[in-house]
Amino acid sequence: MQIGVHGLVFTGEFDEPGLVTAISGTQQAGFDFLELPLMDPFSIDGAAVKRILDDHGITMTASLGLDAAHDLSSEEPGVSARGEDLLRRAVDVVAEAGGRHLCGVIYSAMQKYMTPATPAGRANSARALARLADHAQASGVELAIEIVNRYETNIVNTARAGLGFLDEIGHDNVHLHLDTYHMNIEESGMVEPVLDSADRLRYVHIGESHRGYLGTGSVDFGSFFRALGRIDYDGPIVFESFSSAVVSASLSNTLGIWRNLWDDPADLAAHANRFIRDQIRAVETIAFH
Repeated sequence: MQIGVHGLVFTGEFDEPGLVTAISGTQQAGFDFLELPLMDPFSIDGAAVKRILDDHGITMTASLGLDAAHDLSSEEPGVSARGEDLLRRAVDVVAEAGGRHLCGVIYSAMQKYMTPATPAGRANSARALARLADHAQASGVELAIEIVNRYETNIVNTARAGLGFLDEIGHDNVHLHLDTYHMNIEESGMVEPVLDSADRLRYVHIGESHRGYLGTGSVDFGSFFRALGRIDYDGPIVFESFSSAVVSASLSNTLGIWRNLWDDPADLAAHANRFIRDQIRAVETIAFH
């Protein structure tokens, strides 16, 4: 299993100095790879990212959350088309950088919606993702839709809803992405969603209930990691946490970071790396029982 960390743990800027900060922080904390947030895929040079990654012996995945101007589920054709163009560029960046995974809220805007999703909006998103999946597959990139809470999308909020949406997309290069922070809000438990997802689960985010240090909130990580063991999950696992001590005020506001639970990225990241690997090892020892 490969263990990674989200770039926003280290920096809110992803120009070349920011990339060096994030990639070197990833390496120093003992992670295997960096998850690069593609906030503007058109401004990122994938070849430059690959060069810096290679210099540090680190690999990458990427994620993003669409905004209202690029909402794939919009009923306005121009808006949905802009979202599809942006995601196509994101796939290209991942391929250029040598990555194999693009995940996140790539099916709607990452925002609070005031009405349910419409059938037409869902269909727009599903059709666009099927087309993008073809492009990604040709580039050697897998797509995974992140299941997030009701305040960040109106399309899918649980693993079972995500499985249904995968059926609407109808493409074997689009998978599920579970996040313990969101699961802790929406799911009935931490085991059943993993077992239900089974081999359609291809990406995992590890986040505490308050986005702070792992093990200091209410997420039942023990049950979650046991469930991953039950399905023999072997995909990426990424630690994710946010603080305005690192990211910009505007991004902190978007993410709802109204209070900071950490101010030392290096300490936070090193603790998370140990915590995740200890959880995995604990599950492995069950074979001795």
